[in-house]
Amino acid sequence: MSTADAPERALPKLEGAPPRILLIQAPYYAEVVEGMARGVRRVVAELDGTLDTVDVAGAFELPAALRLALSQPYDGFVLLGCVVRGETDHYDHICREACSGVMAITAETGAAVGFGLLTVHTLAQAEARSRDDRHNKGAEAASACLLQVALRRQWGVA
Repeated sequence: MSTADAPERALPKLEGAPPRILLIQAPYYAEVVEGMARGVRRVVAELDGTLDTVDVAGAFELPAALRLALSQPYDGFVLLGCVVRGETDHYDHICREACSGVMAITAETGAAVGFGLLTVHTLAQAEARSRDDRHNKGAEAASACLLQVALRRQWGVA
């Protein structure tokens, strides 16, 4: 599926208070991550939610920051970052560990998480996924997070 084929998803109806979301971002590629963060802000605002933002050094730090943030009073978490393939296998290690770390925490805790870590071959690919259009991966991550928040509320999970 190409970026052009990305589905449009409707936002969920949330019972209760507007959602409180924490955006954890690794702004190494600042313009790309800021573009995705605009998408997050837009989606959260559509549900009258509040959004706090914290920065971490890089993608590798995303799982640890998520683990720390779980003790805070948020309904959900959106994680953003970007790793561009380089000449060494550093890319493979960082992508694998960041993804598996976030998945382990999410599966263990059931936290509502939207995961927007771009793992791309070129900066142009990342830029295409951070534009202010329907293909914005930050907006997709925020939508995924909010769907999980809705599910948690539906099932009475605090």
